[in-house]
Amino acid sequence: MDRTILHCDCNGFYAAVECVFHPELKDVPMAVCGDPKSRHGIILAKNELAKKYHIQTAETVWQAKEKCPDLVLVLPHHKEYQAFSKQVNAIYCRFTDQVEPFGIDESWLDVTGSRLLFGDGKTIADTLRKLVKEETGLTISVGVSFNKVFAKLGSDYKKPDATTVIMRKDVEKIVHPLPVEALLFVGKAAKRSLRDLGIYTIGDLARFPKEPLVRRLGKLGEQLSCYAKGEDESPVALYDREKEVKSVGNGMTFSRNLTSLGDCETGLLPLCDEVASRLRKYGLSGKTVTVAMKTANLKTVSRQKTLDAPTDLAREIFLYSLRLLSEIWDGTTPIRALTVTVSGFEEENFGEQLSLLPKEDLPLDKKRQKELESAVDRIRNRFGDEAISYAKLINNDLGIK
Repeated sequence: MDRTILHCDCNGFYAAVECVFHPELKDVPMAVCGDPKSRHGIILAKNELAKKYHIQTAETVWQAKEKCPDLVLVLPHHKEYQAFSKQVNAIYCRFTDQVEPFGIDESWLDVTGSRLLFGDGKTIADTLRKLVKEETGLTISVGVSFNKVFAKLGSDYKKPDATTVIMRKDVEKIVHPLPVEALLFVGKAAKRSLRDLGIYTIGDLARFPKEPLVRRLGKLGEQLSCYAKGEDESPVALYDREKEVKSVGNGMTFSRNLTSLGDCETGLLPLCDEVASRLRKYGLSGKTVTVAMKTANLKTVSRQKTLDAPTDLAREIFLYSLRLLSEIWDGTTPIRALTVTVSGFEEENFGEQLSLLPKEDLPLDKKRQKELESAVDRIRNRFGDEAISYAKLINNDLGIK
């Protein structure tokens, strides 16, 4: 017997939450965007009226304004979005404990075991749409299918505030004509590769031999072939399951371009500090440090290094990050944004291989550094994140608080 999987997607989530607090925004074309003054000026979400002007998520504010000069712009309020996300998921949890969030505004639900209590998949989907609207003021679109991939296709198929059912008998009629990029995990690069093979629709992909796909796309080719054929058996996780952390990163777009080594040091410090603090919070240490640099012309370059021993120390992550940045930056090209990520985790109580020879320009006394940074953690936990910081960050003009 097939499972009954739902994919619930909040429509225009950020914009919808803003309209709950400010109902007058429903009557004008509006969009939530990053602050143009701090150079985060892209569209994050838009309401239905703005969609009529073909305004796209992730396009720049000036592009959106060209399409709709009267567009009302609203800055994001992320704490409110998190609160609404929890409220919506709590409604889902009334029907099943298998609720797996996929970002802040989407969740999969496995309601196979709930059908005797609440009705079939479409009935449950319609009930959820009604409850979410009544209790939060938001609308959701719901896909109902026998696996997660097709359920997500269903929630995208018709918006806003709609239910789309895709059972096995519906696949050829609904799924196969869809463009291949509608399928989960088909990004721009995969789309280009598939089109090179003459694959334009999901139906094309389902009928295409698997071996050439694997040769062209590796494991992703095999995965996409299975997805197109409806061969996805991945389970929906329990809502309260603690997710495995695979990497810890932090990035920032600065108020002005970084143009000197001193700027880069100032920009990297808080990123490395935040990453290290979160590593210690999770009880993790990582052996791989990655630095990504976005230049003023929006080109992104990254470099990573695997360390001899895992670390959760801001000082060590900073020194390695600065070294990596020096390998990818020519010293003159203006830098718009930086990201620092640590991965390759080991439990923090694992031993490490010690060297009798000091590593050039790296801290030698890791125990003392750990005590120092742990003390900083305790101060911030008690008095707030801004209670203690680096002197180098005082009165900076890069937008670092």
